[in-house]
Order: sequence, then C-alpha cells, then structure tokens
Amino acid sequence: MYSEKEKQDMLKLAREAIETAYKGESPKLPEGLSEKRGVFVTIKKNNKLRGCIGFPDAIYPLKEAIAKAARAAAFNDPRFPPLKEEELKDVEIEISILTPKEEIAPDPQNVTIGKHGLIVEYGLLSGLLLPQVAVEQGWDAEEFLNQVCIKAGMPPFAWKHMPIKLYRFEAEVFNETQL
Repeated sequence: MYSEKEKQDMLKLAREAIETAYKGESPKLPEGLSEKRGVFVTIKKNNKLRGCIGFPDAIYPLKEAIAKAARAAAFNDPRFPPLKEEELKDVEIEISILTPKEEIAPDPQNVTIGKHGLIVEYGLLSGLLLPQVAVEQGWDAEEFLNQVCIKAGMPPFAWKHMPIKLYRFEAEVFNETQL
C-alpha cells in the first residue's frame, strides 16, 4: 500500500509526463518510487475511457513505468486519437499498480470481481482487463472471463475449450478525484 503523498506524487508525475510531451521535454522523475512494478495509466474524459496503456510485468522502476504508460495512454492507444493539449484540463488520470500475476485454472470460482484482474494468453494472442473493468461493466466472473478472451481476439468461451493460459492479479487503484 502506498501513502496518500506517494499516490499524489504518482498522479502528478503521470500528468506532468503528458504535459511535458507537448513541449518535447521529459518529466522530472521524483525521488523514490524505484521498485519495479507492473502499472497501467488510464485516462478518462467525462467518465469515459480516453486511453489506457501499461506494463503488466514489473520491467521498469515504478516512476519510469508511470511516465511511459501515461504518455502511451495519451498518445499511443490505438483505440483513440492522440490527446490534444487543450483536452488535458478535462481528463482524469487513474493509476493501477499491479501485483505479480499468478497462473490459475480457467474457472469462474478462481476470480473475485473487484479484486482480480485477468490476463489470458494463447499462442501470440493475449489480453488483459484490470480489476475495476468488471465492476464498472457489471460483469460476473464468467462474463469477465469471456470478455478477456474477446479482448485477446479469441472467441468468448475460449477459456472453456482452448488450452489457454490464464493469470490473475490484483491492483491498487487510485485517481485524481479521490485524492
């Protein structure tokens, strides 16, 4: 668990990473936040998704992962056009810090809605859904499994009859409105 100050610093860093990109500059990375963690940065405008990119695995120090993910969510999410500078004042930033993933059997009983996020893999296909997505969409565990398969480009019930790899993880999620 991170302190309120650390969470505020992380959200400030994410916003600063986007702001400085418009000027062709790099954000100033704060002291600390150097442990390697998986992280996702979500950008919402009017409570609607505007970008979400991250790193499921702990490959970068947290401060670096947040800065990279924030810029990627703002400018490189293929589902959306790049965030315009004038939009920045109207968006909310949310950060999800992930626990290491744990392989599980594909069974709805292994998934707790609101607690677990999911990653599915099959060959070159993979998909990830953060824990809060199932809550926001009102899905039960079976629908969550279906949707992560769809996200990966597979049929919805692939988890029932294909030799997939399924992982769950937890996330500490916080946003600018809460802090």
